[in-house]
Amino acid sequence: MTLSLAGQTVAITGAARGIGLAIARAFLDAGADLLALDLDAATLTELQKEASGRVTTRAVNVADHAALRDAVADHPIDHLVCAAAIGSGKTGFPFWSLEPSDWSRVLDVTLMGVVNTVHACVPALLSGETTRKSVLILSSVAGQIGSQTDPPYSASKAAVINFAQLAAKDFAPYGIRVNALSPGMVKTELNRSVYAASKEATTMSYEEWAEEKIRRVSPMGRWQEPAEFGAMAVFLASDACRNLTGQTLNVDGGQVMHS
Repeated sequence: MTLSLAGQTVAITGAARGIGLAIARAFLDAGADLLALDLDAATLTELQKEASGRVTTRAVNVADHAALRDAVADHPIDHLVCAAAIGSGKTGFPFWSLEPSDWSRVLDVTLMGVVNTVHACVPALLSGETTRKSVLILSSVAGQIGSQTDPPYSASKAAVINFAQLAAKDFAPYGIRVNALSPGMVKTELNRSVYAASKEATTMSYEEWAEEKIRRVSPMGRWQEPAEFGAMAVFLASDACRNLTGQTLNVDGGQVMHS
């Protein structure tokens, strides 16, 4: 099945690296134009070179609603992907090994960054023909299992799943679909920061830690690749999913299974 999003525009936060970058490239491959949003202006410039004339970039902090609103003003948006997120850089086990103050920045970016982004994009999403439009929020399996690894991150990701569900209900009368996509184990900078904050970092290499962890938590026993989420994001934005909304889809090798 060939999916084409030619003539459509996607706005993506966290587009400069990791899963956000993979999703950006997948939408470009599907023919969409891109509004790439991230704090890393230099990397966004490199992305712009990959598809000359089809990528607009804005260096913006998703924790700043006013700046986001200005960044997307008067720009058409058919699909929105919220991929920006951070972890605390610390390890739970138990949660009280962190301080309450360790939560603030994570909540500002990983939870409120999503809320800010969707709020800022509402005018563009409601403009014109809306029935082909969609919103995709990147969550995590951590938000479904109460992961002890990084409590602020886990709780933030649980909250964005709930926000996706209520947003799906509010947007449904306009034909706009909202779903959440939950990665499992992915070798990104964020995942490496989890390793760096772990006790095991003093006794084993990242590759050793990664191999042992994926074997322990995933029935499929393999790490997910960022490109897999790009493919799923394009599928969810396409007409093939025109009746799919309010759902959380896990790409996690079976780590979390639902009845």
